[in-house]
Amino acid sequence: MAAKNFCVHGHFYQPPREDPETGLIPDEPGAGVYRNWNEKITVQCYRPNAALGNFSRISFDLGPTLAGWLEREHPDILAEIVRQEADFVARTGVSNAIAQSYNHTILPLATRADKETQIRWGIADYKARFGHNPEGLWAPETAIDTETLEVMAENGIKFTILAPWQADPAVRLDSSRPYRAALPNGSEIALFFFDRDLSLSASFNPEATIDADRYLRDLLIPKFPPRSRIPRTLLIASDGELYGHHQPRREEFLQWLTTGAAEMAGLKILVPAQILQGASKLTAIRIQENTSWSCHHGILRWSGECGCAERGEWKAPLRAALDFLADVIDFQSQRLLEPYGLSLQSVRNDYASVLTGSESAEVFAARRLGGADGGDVKRLVDLMTIQYERQRMFTSCGWFFEEFDRIEPKNNIRYAARAVRLFDRLTGMDLETEMRDRLAAVRSRATGLSGDRVFIG
Repeated sequence: MAAKNFCVHGHFYQPPREDPETGLIPDEPGAGVYRNWNEKITVQCYRPNAALGNFSRISFDLGPTLAGWLEREHPDILAEIVRQEADFVARTGVSNAIAQSYNHTILPLATRADKETQIRWGIADYKARFGHNPEGLWAPETAIDTETLEVMAENGIKFTILAPWQADPAVRLDSSRPYRAALPNGSEIALFFFDRDLSLSASFNPEATIDADRYLRDLLIPKFPPRSRIPRTLLIASDGELYGHHQPRREEFLQWLTTGAAEMAGLKILVPAQILQGASKLTAIRIQENTSWSCHHGILRWSGECGCAERGEWKAPLRAALDFLADVIDFQSQRLLEPYGLSLQSVRNDYASVLTGSESAEVFAARRLGGADGGDVKRLVDLMTIQYERQRMFTSCGWFFEEFDRIEPKNNIRYAARAVRLFDRLTGMDLETEMRDRLAAVRSRATGLSGDRVFIG
């Protein structure tokens, strides 16, 4: 009989919630007795999953913005997650953790330059935390296009995880085995597709995850053909916050599912890097361009109005305003760097050393400038601070929900506002007036709040 394997992948992530001026998360009344949502989810999810050892058995990605917050506020939890990953590497020779692009940008909506920065920053964050390069990388919302796959492969990423409906529909997909995407630049990358039924039932049917033994018996084991001689690995993927936050006590479900229940059912737990170790030549497959795991209209949820989140007429003007801002900032920033013989793209990618704490912003700037004076150093530090804000203003959560008058889109505009104020101060331009005019078209149908009001604070 063929081996029966399965894998649980948890996508652990929280958006940046810090006020860009103070660097602190304001009190969030919606979090109940907790100061903010990060604290609430930590108590309900991150701490108990770490305590139960779940990070030593599942495949997971840990978003850089979440990891950075844990490092500052709950370093013991982050240290335990890192320790469990190291134990897995010691046992198996490969990692069960994969990287995530840095700011949870919807990568197909980003320029190639931004794709490169987001992926390189995400890889640098992973390496700083786990001590080695990642083999896999999670694309936020699994949103994908061929260009994103190319940038991943160019930066040493061997695989990513996608939803089954992101594969070319002309192919009869077997999601229990990996495929490969042959890319136009001559490289290739492995693609793992999660099992649709198992993942959706785990994510959206609370009854399914009450009893791990029943989940295996009734849902997972019947997925294996009874007399098959082909080894199969069924991949279950969901938000990591499912386990304890979205569904209370599901961290206990996850623990038993990946220990006693699996052992008694004769199932082996593998992660993608292990599967690739033993894989022969993979079958080539094409992806469906500009698709994701949580929008039935591809990636429209993050750029316009679609049925996944109604009343989204504010999304397109917000996207257009921030795209305009990014173009102006990048064009003018490159002009400011030309006298130093520096490329904005190269310097911005290299800024990962500051984000990961390996050097200060001032040391970084002096290194890139080759020992320039203090005024030049400060100018480059300011330019990179502007780039940092200009990258995080594209955080995907700002477009996910149907309502504009929420913390997520307002935070994106606040990050843009800080970038503009620093930029105008540095260049003497008046980009602030232009942005106020453009953001006036962004408006909540429910409360009347407009984007220009958020922008001016």
